[in-house]
Amino acid sequence: MKTTEIAIIGGGPAGLSAAISAASSGARVTLVDRNSNLGGQLKKQTHKFFGSQKQYASSRGFDIAIIFEKELEKYKSQIEILTNATALGLYEDGIMTIECDRRYIKLKSERIIVATGASEKFLAFPNNDLPGIYGAGAVQTLMNEYGVKPGGNVLMVGAGNIGLIVSYQLMQAGVNVKAIIDAAPRIGGYLVHASKIRRMGIPILTSHTIKYAYGKEMVEKATIWQLDDNWEPIPNTEKDLDVDIICIAVGLSPLADLLWHIGCDMEYIPELGGHVPIRDDNLETNISGIFIAGDVAGIEEASSAMVEGRLAGLCAAKSLGYNIENYEEQRKDLIDQLISLRSGPMGGKIRTGLSKAIVQEGIVC
Repeated sequence: MKTTEIAIIGGGPAGLSAAISAASSGARVTLVDRNSNLGGQLKKQTHKFFGSQKQYASSRGFDIAIIFEKELEKYKSQIEILTNATALGLYEDGIMTIECDRRYIKLKSERIIVATGASEKFLAFPNNDLPGIYGAGAVQTLMNEYGVKPGGNVLMVGAGNIGLIVSYQLMQAGVNVKAIIDAAPRIGGYLVHASKIRRMGIPILTSHTIKYAYGKEMVEKATIWQLDDNWEPIPNTEKDLDVDIICIAVGLSPLADLLWHIGCDMEYIPELGGHVPIRDDNLETNISGIFIAGDVAGIEEASSAMVEGRLAGLCAAKSLGYNIENYEEQRKDLIDQLISLRSGPMGGKIRTGLSKAIVQEGIVC
């Protein structure tokens, strides 16, 4: 059986930040990720980040992943990395079971940080299993990691930040985006992204949804139609679009299976994307020693995930008894960063959700 002080599940922005934070505080860390390379969603993101310099503002996601890789090198004597490793279960005695390169591993740790991210939501409509229907994450993987255009003509379903950003990336790659539709009456993403799209002549149709996908062996056409104020389809508003790709970007759900398995208190909070664990202001769940960070704690931007990772890593190391210089100052700075990232009208939904999820005041003050 392997042993470590802090086990971190997930090698995306939250998990990488947590590993570096915990190791810099003196802890021994084992980082577990099911992919062959670390970075998670950062590897797919070619757009520049918002936030401040502390969250690598004006840097592109894949560049931030490279920064993290260099940071990990500084602590290679303290951080063990297991890639191609899927965490299968968490147990009350602190043991995690892992499948790694077809080997079954048991890992016992004193603290666990769950940073498993989120899974994409999908839509039910006729023929939604045709080849050529992708989630937005799959499209980003094809284009930004492998340099493969998914098709020639795309219908984007979803006008949140992901839908808008991926649409712009598609257009940069020479793909024709026929339209972006969203069932909501308003655009859900930042207007700066929407403005770039509209300046390129791409229609963004709110109060619209997909009715039908057509094709024999792959997508050949899609029918969309308008929704009324009660989100019901309006007859005779159908429009046909000749597309070979339908990209679904209708949101994410926290990937919390392991937290359910260990018995964390979970609450359905729609503002945070679904069922999330109840936590305190140090990101520790009701089960002592189990911390969370990133989208598994509630769907936000990668900037917030990175800060949450640093906070979880810092607090987990502190709970092990490490004497961390300027601990309170560091902790306050991280909380202040989260407050800043969640400020303004766009952060209202997150603040509302966190008020239901946090059992102690702190992050949402």
